[in-house]
Amino acid sequence: MSLFGSDVRQHDESVWERILPKCSTNTIFITPWWQSTWWRTFGDGRIPKVQTVSLDEDVIGIIPLLPSEKDTTFIGDSSVFDYMDFPVVADRELDFFELSWPYIDSMNWSNLRLESIPESSPTLTHLVEIARNSGHEVLVTESDKTPYAELPEQWEEYLLSLRKKDRHELRRKIRRLDAGVKYRQYEPNNKVEMMDEFFRLMKLSSDEKSRFLINENKIFFTNIAAELTRRDQFKLFFLEIDGVNVAACICFDYGGKFLLYNSGYDPEYSSLSIGLLNKAFTINTAIEQGKSEYNFLKGIERYKYHLGATDRSVFDIQVSR
Repeated sequence: MSLFGSDVRQHDESVWERILPKCSTNTIFITPWWQSTWWRTFGDGRIPKVQTVSLDEDVIGIIPLLPSEKDTTFIGDSSVFDYMDFPVVADRELDFFELSWPYIDSMNWSNLRLESIPESSPTLTHLVEIARNSGHEVLVTESDKTPYAELPEQWEEYLLSLRKKDRHELRRKIRRLDAGVKYRQYEPNNKVEMMDEFFRLMKLSSDEKSRFLINENKIFFTNIAAELTRRDQFKLFFLEIDGVNVAACICFDYGGKFLLYNSGYDPEYSSLSIGLLNKAFTINTAIEQGKSEYNFLKGIERYKYHLGATDRSVFDIQVSR
């Protein structure tokens, strides 16, 4: 059965997932099952268009779009997708866009609005050039940062990679937690069932996160938790103090990296820096599991840089007729 229903061939979805490891942009957010989970929650009756692009009988990429007469977009929403892009086999990007642009251009849209494209993506070069050469107005804007940290093999090496002040502060916060309370970080076995506890802590964290937790977003998060748990790619970490969950964060384990998707904490315990420490402990777990990178995903919150992050950018493309 097709992930997107009868309007998309199941064959296209299987090819899509098969070529992803060879793609220049390979991230959990452009997998067919992530995008189909979003579509089933937020699609609102719109019909996605998924088209394979082949050269010499080899599939070199996928066109995954959600068309409308006004704005045609990627399948997804930048509020819950940190990256979006065309899945294209590395070193075949120019071929892909030369072959795919006539199809994309023939669709009935006023604006082609493509959001959250990684700074390293060839889409920012090839699609922009081809669209401009076709006589369209093209606007490219930096829309956000996705800070990340490269991970060494040992926790102590990671600490030494931090700025002196940040290293001192992190060690001091850990010592204070060690001395003051009985605590543990753990991953529950029943991760999907524990999403309500995650939502409780997320809602407590800030008014902005509380407003974000509308019913549709909670359904989407829970469905993603179920799908990624099935694939052994979902990490749900709780920090517990004296038997009470005081902080939580969701990480994805994908492509040899940890991706920090969202988090929450109880402000009553903020004097113990529980939000930052829970994330720091997940970095330690990532190192212990041999991950190469910890991606903090969208946003320039200060704690990310205290934990050693370096910026990457994401960009939006708007093509107008």
